[in-house]
Amino acid sequence: MEASFWRQKWERGEIAFHENEANPFLVAHFETLNLAKGCRVFLPLCGKTRDFSWLLACGYRVVGAELSELAVNELFKELDLEPQISKTGKLVRYSAKDIDIFVGDIFDVSAVYLGAISATYDRAALVALPSGIRERYTSHLMNITGTAPQLLISYEYDQLLMDGPPFSVNENEVKQHYGDTYQLKFVESKSVAGGLKGKVASSETAWLLQNTNN
Repeated sequence: MEASFWRQKWERGEIAFHENEANPFLVAHFETLNLAKGCRVFLPLCGKTRDFSWLLACGYRVVGAELSELAVNELFKELDLEPQISKTGKLVRYSAKDIDIFVGDIFDVSAVYLGAISATYDRAALVALPSGIRERYTSHLMNITGTAPQLLISYEYDQLLMDGPPFSVNENEVKQHYGDTYQLKFVESKSVAGGLKGKVASSETAWLLQNTNN
C-alpha cells in the first residue's frame, strides 16, 4: 500500500478510522502493562488519535510515528501544543513536553531515533497494513522498541466480504508474528457495533504481549 494512499485519505478527510474518544480497550486494559508514570509509550501509525490525550493525562510520555504531516499538525493543534520541528534522518520530528512524533515512513524509524520505550500501544498499525507487509512491520517494531511489551488491538472478519484497511488479523496470525518472542494473552473481544464500516460483521480484540525474557 503506497504512502500516497494514506496521505490522500487525510487530505480528503476520509478518516472514518479516527475515533473521537480514547479507545475503550486502552482505557480498560492499559494498566495491565504495569508501567510507572513517566514511562514512554510508542504509538505506531498514530494519526491524530485521542489516545495521546488520555495517555498524557495519565502521566505517561508518548512517542508516535505517522506518515501524514497533516495529521500530526492537527494533533498538536488539538492538544494545544506548539511543536518544535526538526529533521531526523529522512524523518521530521515534532516535539513538545512529553511528546515526540516522527513524520515519515515507519521503516525509517530506528531504535536510535526512538530512544527507550517502555511499551507499545498498537491500535491502528498492524491492521492498517496489507498481509505482505505485516511480517516486515512486526519484525521492525520489535527491533526498534527492544521487544517492549504491547497492548495490541486487532480486527477479525471475513476478508472475502470486504477488503481492508483495516485488515482482518486473526489469532493465528498474531501468534505467527509474535509468538516466538512474546507471551500472548487474550484480554477482551467485542463485536463492532453496526459492523466494520457499517458493512461486515467483525470483532475487535485486545491482546497483551509480554516479553518472555522479562
